[in-house]
Amino acid sequence: MKKLIFCLVLISPYCIDAQIGIKAGLNFANVTNASSIGSKSRSGFMVGVFLAPASKGILSYKTELIFSQQGYDYKTNTATGSVNLDYIIMPHLININITRFFQLQLGGQTAYLLNAKTDSAKSTSPTNPYSKLIDYYNRFDYGAAAGFEIHPVLGLLIGARYNISFGDLYKNVSDPSQGASPSFIPKVNAKNNVVQLFAGWRFGKNNKKKKG
Repeated sequence: MKKLIFCLVLISPYCIDAQIGIKAGLNFANVTNASSIGSKSRSGFMVGVFLAPASKGILSYKTELIFSQQGYDYKTNTATGSVNLDYIIMPHLININITRFFQLQLGGQTAYLLNAKTDSAKSTSPTNPYSKLIDYYNRFDYGAAAGFEIHPVLGLLIGARYNISFGDLYKNVSDPSQGASPSFIPKVNAKNNVVQLFAGWRFGKNNKKKKG
């Protein structure tokens, strides 16, 4: 108990000066390398929280926890429809504070797939071991993120970000002994890519650059 209190005392100054906030916005999501299924971008929403430790310099840091609706529309010779993918994403970003009103962001992120839905699915069979749609997908993902934020007044923030995944979206389901893949699964390894437009609010002290 004494160790816990000691740790809380040590980190409390950082927590007091840190900014916390909320954000929400629109996703425009698609997958790469999916021309075989005629993939097109689809929209969804994102909502999350963030923590930004206090910084008075040009560089600062931010970590976020975001619920993100992603996926894609598809069109093949035999089917047309949509795939919806729900992720929990944790970006870790380095911020470049051009001024206290404008900020560039760059970093990495990890993600976990919560749910997968489509309006067209392949039924299971003795030769198809995938009992659920989500079994076709890798649950963990990772990638990079880059974007900017504008801080026009008080705690308001407005921004945009581009997220690109490095991990394969699908598991290896091309083995003929496992049955044919559904029509909405491309024949190559696809990866998520998402454009986000968002707004939010920061609580806490605004970061200010030191006076020269």
